[in-house]
Amino acid sequence: MAKMTKEEVIEVAHLARLAITDEEAEHFADQLEAITNAMELLNELDTENVEPTTHVLQMVNVLREDKSIPGLDRDLVLKNVKEHEGGQVKVPTILE
Repeated sequence: MAKMTKEEVIEVAHLARLAITDEEAEHFADQLEAITNAMELLNELDTENVEPTTHVLQMVNVLREDKSIPGLDRDLVLKNVKEHEGGQVKVPTILE
């Protein structure tokens, strides 16, 4: 099984623009080695007759139907607005 070296972890961290210490690199090397070893064990399984899945549970679309409904009356909304002009809410300028 593949041994993940500290140098490989440092190189990957550098490519990902991550700053890690030597101690962290050693720790991550051990963790990544354990993960790759587990994946290699899974590769030994016979999956020829196993259908690929994207989720273990049967999922269905739970979105509501998209339908148009009338909004609030503009005059009623503008009653609660401090300033408005031309039927639109007037807000302070934030960009120059």
